[in-house]
Amino acid sequence: IDIALWKFETAKYYVTIIDAPGHRDFIKNMITGTSQADCAVLIVAAGTGEFEAGISKNGQTREHALLAFTLGVKQLIVGVNKMDSTEPPYSEARFEEIKKEVSSYIKKIGYNPAAVAFVPISGWHGENMLEQSSKMPWFKGWAVDRKEGKAEGKCLIEALDAILPPSRPTDKPLRLPLQDVYKIGGIGTVPVGRVETGVLKPGTVVVFAPANITTEVKSVEMHHEALQEAVPGDNVGFNV
Repeated sequence: IDIALWKFETAKYYVTIIDAPGHRDFIKNMITGTSQADCAVLIVAAGTGEFEAGISKNGQTREHALLAFTLGVKQLIVGVNKMDSTEPPYSEARFEEIKKEVSSYIKKIGYNPAAVAFVPISGWHGENMLEQSSKMPWFKGWAVDRKEGKAEGKCLIEALDAILPPSRPTDKPLRLPLQDVYKIGGIGTVPVGRVETGVLKPGTVVVFAPANITTEVKSVEMHHEALQEAVPGDNVGFNV
């Protein structure tokens, strides 16, 4: 099951973007990716007709939001993308229309819209992604209110910084569902997956289920850097 993992850093977090394919044929991949996430970023296309297609009865926007919630991803950010292709471009009315419609839908699913940041963006032009856009002076920023406190900001990366980190159960036994296993010449077998509970370190003796094979972990890597220990939430590869 192929899901793309990309890493970048914000002021507060190391962020791993799990880009799961949206196409209907890849629904199991989408589930693999989504179930590993701490927060979902739902990208909604603002272009004429595009949003309507996504929010229609069998549209992807509806399906993805429902899947994310059902799989236990309780934090949500909505990026209203392609603001450059609205009529007229960067239209406040179009953003507000989409925000209202998506809010009402995600509320039905179980999300609290007050706790969801809605950010108008243009990924292609880089508007409102990393800093406030001059193209949308009407946008005064997003604000969220949740029981853990309030947060506000102007652009998408700030919304990522407002994600609440989940508690990481390091004190429990090691559990690491495998996403893939690579055989790499000269290195050997490299299973890849995300640590759910416990800690994985070089030298740890692990058991693979259901085959019931016991072996020692030689090294642990994340994003091509060696780790002394991997904790819950880390997407790692390890050599056995």
